[in-house]
Amino acid sequence: MKLYEGEIGKTYIVYGVMVKDAITRRLEALGINEMTPVVLMNKKGRGTVIIKVRGTRLALGKKIAEGIEVREAVSHG
Repeated sequence: MKLYEGEIGKTYIVYGVMVKDAITRRLEALGINEMTPVVLMNKKGRGTVIIKVRGTRLALGKKIAEGIEVREAVSHG
């Protein structure tokens, strides 16, 4: 699923980043790589999402959020 399709409060694992190379490099610098867990903190109008990755909150626009492929993290408990 795309990042912006997720549910608020759930943790997801990044499986693919399909955006322009420059944006991919910037996301990697911010810690968003494949197999990285991210928490969907909030959704705003027009597809903007707020995520928490490695202890940092980031806001991503819809174009970027729809280029990030995620799967729900499996909770062991």
